[in-house]
Amino acid sequence: MYLNRLTLIGFTGDDPQTKTSNNDSTITTFSVATKSSWKTSQGSWESRTEWHRCVAFGKLAEFASGLKKGAHVQVEGELRSREYQKDGIAHRVSECRLESILKLDRAARRSEPEADQTE
Repeated sequence: MYLNRLTLIGFTGDDPQTKTSNNDSTITTFSVATKSSWKTSQGSWESRTEWHRCVAFGKLAEFASGLKKGAHVQVEGELRSREYQKDGIAHRVSECRLESILKLDRAARRSEPEADQTE
């Protein structure tokens, strides 16, 4: 049995970027920040923020394009890595290919009748 499932709860780091692919499919990318905190051996608290690249396709991408910077969200999907060339240099990125987005903002849930989008 295999499982590749990623669930993130955090805040969007910027407004989503939406574009249309060559085959007229909508693609939206954005980042989600998660934070962890721990107590050091000296008794003080430290924290670390991790940034996660998220990508959505189709109707889910259209929904994601309505998110704003700082939105509190839960996203779920599959972790994928891909490689590309830019200026002759090979790059490798990991991203969460989204299957669902849930807005966790109270105000957003009240104003939107369908806050959970699953494709």
